[in-house]
Order: sequence, then C-alpha cells, then structure tokens
Amino acid sequence: MTLLEVCVDTAAGLFAAHAGGADRIELCSSLELGGLTPSPGLMALAAETGVTARAMIRPRGGDFLFGPDDLAMMKADIAAARHYGLEGVVLGASRPDGRLDRDFLSALVETAAGLKLTLHRAFDLVPDLGEAVEVAIALGFDTILTSGRRTSAPLGLPDLAETCRIASGRISIMAGAGISAANVESLLEAAPLGAIHGSCSRPAAPENTHAAALGFTSQGRRETDADLVRALKLAMAKK
Repeated sequence: MTLLEVCVDTAAGLFAAHAGGADRIELCSSLELGGLTPSPGLMALAAETGVTARAMIRPRGGDFLFGPDDLAMMKADIAAARHYGLEGVVLGASRPDGRLDRDFLSALVETAAGLKLTLHRAFDLVPDLGEAVEVAIALGFDTILTSGRRTSAPLGLPDLAETCRIASGRISIMAGAGISAANVESLLEAAPLGAIHGSCSRPAAPENTHAAALGFTSQGRRETDADLVRALKLAMAKK
C-alpha cells in the first residue's frame, strides 16, 4: 500500500495525525510558511509517542538558497533530530537557477549519515526533472516530495507521472499539496506513487482578537484533523 505521511506543526497535530492512522509524520513549525524546522520539544514528544517521524530541516521561510551560516544551523538541527531518535530528516537546497545545490546538500547528507532522507519541494523549482532525480538518488535520498512543479499535485500530475517514470522504483516519489480524500484515488490511478503527503487540516479557530491586534498571530494557521487523516487513509486503501 501507498504510505500516508501527514505534516504537523503542533503537539495537538502530532496526536491527531497518529490517532487518524498516519503511517509517518513530518514534524515542522510554521506550516503556513511551507514548514520550518520543528522545536526540540516537538521532536522529543514525537519520539516519546513512538511514531515514525522525520523532521523538516529548513531554517527560514522564503526560497531555498542557503549560505554558510544556514549550513551550520541546519547541521545542528540534524543533530537534534538524531539525538531524539527520529527516523530521518527532510532536506532541500537550490542554486539560483533552480537546480539542486548538490554541494550544499552533500554536506547536509554527510551530517545526516544513518538517517533516512526526504528531498522536499525545492525539487519543484528544478528546470530538469531527470537531472534532479539522478542527483537525489546519488546523494542517498530515499524519497522525493513533489507537487509536480505546480501549485498542487492534481495540477502537476503530468510531471508526477514523468518523475515516477524516471525514478523507475529507485527512489520513492511522494506527491504533496492539495491532496484530499476526494482526489487521491485519481492521483494513484495515474502515477505509481510511493507515498502521499498532506496536512489533513482545517482552518484554525479564530485567533484571540487582542493577541491578533498586537501581531502575535499567524495568517492562514490550520489544525490537523484526525477525521481527515482517516478519510484520506481510507480513500487510499480503495485504490
């Protein structure tokens, strides 16, 4: 069966994803920014809960062009994921032209030796799918997360299918972005995906108005819903 990975950025989200039957959890902070490195506390809680989890290693929002200071921070975050006994980490880095930054990624992969590796949606910026897949395989990644270089996986289905064809079983292709119980069957019918990635979330409850007025809240914050995790898992099982 195709694996279901759910991304979470809170303790409540972690427990909801686990209760809903997620096969693996991606730990993050600030999902409204696409996911940043999770806190050590969330890593520790995931380890204590006993879930299979990988930690996003991304020090800031925005693009994926990183420098030496970012590298030092990301290496320390990888060390934290290892310390808490997580299965793996989620990495990505780009060159200015969108190609994967092989040298930067190689340094991260070396630090992560022994951990499992997902290449995140920096992959969706690459100009050449074939080149990027080969780089990911050569570096030792076991999974590529991609929306098919579009804003959602349903829109990116042609590229998803082509990426699966290029990968030819040598690396797992995990589709993410805009996937729900309503459309996952059509994705799985069209491409031999190894995994599905989603937030399975609903808009968060309204923020405290006083906190919002002081700038303490996040626009677009969402909350993982165990029922949506179950529904997606069930829809995947029908394929």
